[in-house]
Amino acid sequence: MKKILTLTVLSLLVLSCSGDNKKENIDAVIKSNDLNKIKASRKIVHEEYEKIAAELAKLDLAIADLDPNKKVPLVRTIVVKDSLFKHYIEIQGNVETKENIMISPEYSGVLTQVNVKAGQRVSKGQVLARIDDGGMGSQLAQAETQLALAKTTFEKQKNLWDQKIGSEIQFLQAKTSMESQQKAVAQIKSQLNKTLVLAPFNGTIDDVLIEKGKVVAPGMDLFRIVNLNNMYVSANVPENYIEQLKLGAIVEVNMNSIGKTYQGKVRQIGNYINPNNRTFSIEIALPNPDNLLRPNQVAILKIEDYTNPKAIILPENIIQETADGSKIIYVIDQTKSDKNTVAIQKTIEIGYASGANVEVKSGLKTGETVITDGAKALKDGAVVEVINR
Repeated sequence: MKKILTLTVLSLLVLSCSGDNKKENIDAVIKSNDLNKIKASRKIVHEEYEKIAAELAKLDLAIADLDPNKKVPLVRTIVVKDSLFKHYIEIQGNVETKENIMISPEYSGVLTQVNVKAGQRVSKGQVLARIDDGGMGSQLAQAETQLALAKTTFEKQKNLWDQKIGSEIQFLQAKTSMESQQKAVAQIKSQLNKTLVLAPFNGTIDDVLIEKGKVVAPGMDLFRIVNLNNMYVSANVPENYIEQLKLGAIVEVNMNSIGKTYQGKVRQIGNYINPNNRTFSIEIALPNPDNLLRPNQVAILKIEDYTNPKAIILPENIIQETADGSKIIYVIDQTKSDKNTVAIQKTIEIGYASGANVEVKSGLKTGETVITDGAKALKDGAVVEVINR
């Protein structure tokens, strides 16, 4: 080390003493405008420059050999501890509702009333539209009048029969006439009810497809009604997950289109494997508190299929793979008692991955210190400096 310092001091003295004279000589040569002299002077300066550069390289090499801190890699570490680890199946599904239908009439005729508009909330049984009854209202009034007469006749005949007056045939004829007329009235009322287009459930009129005055018939679409309070997600799951999925399992539903995440539960698991894609169907009941969900929206489902309450978890990006496929990490050797901090290589077995983390099944214990940053350039037994302590 003393030799190095002496050499450095001598070099600096030579340069400081001769620097001014050389500058004057170089300036004089340049001012002479003599090309040959300038080239010769440059050659001399360049040779001196190469000598100094070589001496500096020797000095740098000596410093690198003698300075222990120059070669020590800087690393960051974490101490391993037990953590809760959950693994999820991620699949794509569609938002649906069983209460999303087109309403069609049950009777043919002219639409005389349209009582709702798109976006309107309606209740089950509410009259949405009316169809011309073609005179059935008058038929009903006439049938009810005849029913009233038949009922009066029956009551009088019954009173006489109770008093043993008249014949049984007269009593039975009056009773039959009344009952027949009751059926006729009920039948006409049933037909008249078909002239009313009713809401089948509580919901919102999403679309009105017909106008007042149009002729309608059974099978024509008049309204679309949707109820957003009973939403669910349907999805097809690969058959190899059939053992992991259970009724009531918690499902995280990510709706990327609206930036929302909901929690649902598996309410139905299909009993049939589709031979075309080897999947089975599931349904997840889905709350809709913000009323933002719509049928046919795309949902990403995260279904919890594995839980370990005392797992060792590491960031996946710190795990390296060797040429033979082994998974390795570097830990701090805690058996060393000297001042050097040493990194040692460990082979581990990994399990499920979830997000940026992975579960370590074997090869690592709680309490060990794992190198997270700076491990890529390490070798087994390398001396390191931990900078997060």
